[in-house]
Amino acid sequence: MADKLQTTLRDSAAMRWTALLLLALAMFCAYIFMDILSPIKDLMESTRGWDSKAFGTMEGSETFLNVFVFFLIFAGIILDKMGVRFTAVLSGAVMLVGGIIKYYAISEPFMGSGLENWFATHLNWHTGIGFIDDVLPFYQGMPASAKLAALGFMIFGCGCEMAGITVSRGIVKWFKGRETALAMGSEMALARLGVATCMIFSPFFARLGGQVNVSRSVAFGVVLLCIALMMFITYFFMDRKLDSQTGEAEEKDDPFKIKDIGKILSSLGFWLVALLCVLYYSAIFPFQKYAVNMLQCNLTLTEPAAGSFWAGEAVTIIQYIIMLVVAACSFSSNFIKGNKSLKFGLMAAAIVALAVYCVMGFKRGTAETIFAVFPLLAVAITPILGNYVDHKGKAASMLLIGSVLLVFCHLTFAFILPLFKGSAVGGAIVAYVTILVLGASFSLVPAALWPSVPKLVDEKIIGSAYALIFWIQNIGLWLFPILIGNVLTSTNAPGTAPDQLNYTWALVMLACLGVAAMLIGLYLKVVDKKKHLGLEEPNIR
Repeated sequence: MADKLQTTLRDSAAMRWTALLLLALAMFCAYIFMDILSPIKDLMESTRGWDSKAFGTMEGSETFLNVFVFFLIFAGIILDKMGVRFTAVLSGAVMLVGGIIKYYAISEPFMGSGLENWFATHLNWHTGIGFIDDVLPFYQGMPASAKLAALGFMIFGCGCEMAGITVSRGIVKWFKGRETALAMGSEMALARLGVATCMIFSPFFARLGGQVNVSRSVAFGVVLLCIALMMFITYFFMDRKLDSQTGEAEEKDDPFKIKDIGKILSSLGFWLVALLCVLYYSAIFPFQKYAVNMLQCNLTLTEPAAGSFWAGEAVTIIQYIIMLVVAACSFSSNFIKGNKSLKFGLMAAAIVALAVYCVMGFKRGTAETIFAVFPLLAVAITPILGNYVDHKGKAASMLLIGSVLLVFCHLTFAFILPLFKGSAVGGAIVAYVTILVLGASFSLVPAALWPSVPKLVDEKIIGSAYALIFWIQNIGLWLFPILIGNVLTSTNAPGTAPDQLNYTWALVMLACLGVAAMLIGLYLKVVDKKKHLGLEEPNIR
């Protein structure tokens, strides 16, 4: 009999990869908005009166509802009851609502309005207990614009977390029994490029035309959230068509059950992985929100002459295109088999393009274009590491190595980089190398962490285990942006210029998280060897 005819959209490679592209682009847009203010922290201070504490409190608010109102758990329930396509559209709408609120909070019309006056006199939470007051989502004296922005960011965070778990479920639905690992790796790579895109274009729009207007950056993010919603709506119709072809109801995982918690919490391996997860990610994602300002404070950045090519707006577009070349060549080289000349040609092209990008970043004299290299090495090596864990194992060892690199990078930023203040070239080289190594660390841990969870808990409760890990992780993502802001405020004199802050103790705090993760990684290796958890064994046998 002839080859079986394609009967559903899922059987068509073009259609299922189109579905993936829709989901990945939506998350790409969400990741850009997530850090939209990170590269312009200095401008938020100079134009909106936000100090480091206000900035950190607002940034930490993103996961507040997920942690304290357990919205992350509710999102899982909604996904289970309503299915992928409904939850995808809902998450896109929630993100957009939160984004619009955040945009209005820092826009010109909000300034001097009655709503600004209301926020200035309300939500001044104060318990009188120092530590508690330092981590509340609102505090006495917090700028009104930061309060409303925090409220919008909370709503966005609910939609973003909902979108994250929904996209994962959607990929499984379309790629089950096919290229699932490759599809998930590709989605992650594109989403991480959102970080680099944000670093380049947020300052670009804020300074467009030679006039500073921070609301333009957030407006850019809101437009992207509109695009994300359109991607989800398009996916809705594709997914509905697929179900009409298969005649099946949407695939649903077991819902999160309270009784599962006891089974999960009784696993020592689970606790070690969960703690390592929250410690590691708390030293990465909150750092991203301050990284550009940290570089501004520690590098000698020379502004290009006005009217020159390097000071123009066209160079931003050119540099971004070069970045895409780096990402595309390095990522695709991992999947070339049997053609070594093409494989190494792509790798060489990626290295040359990366060198050109770094030189351009130095010539432009902007911290955000320097930090934008952060996800590039991660995009390049994530497939390699994932493939290694699948076929060779050593997940526990990779978790340990990733934690060691994390400590090395934060201590380098804290103590080595400031020594090169005054040396433009030396400081840029140290910064570029350290940022790229940090990106490599960012690949090591996720590639080993998430595939390890199924080895630690029963298959029937794996969904509940992931939900609990995400909730624990969100605690760190809420707390540490706030703590970094408070440390900066307490260790710098009042009125210190935004580009003159001392980041030493904030970076030491993040390095301590890495040390704790490293110790847990060592203990995890001991437990794995003693209890035969299989973390060092390959996923594919």
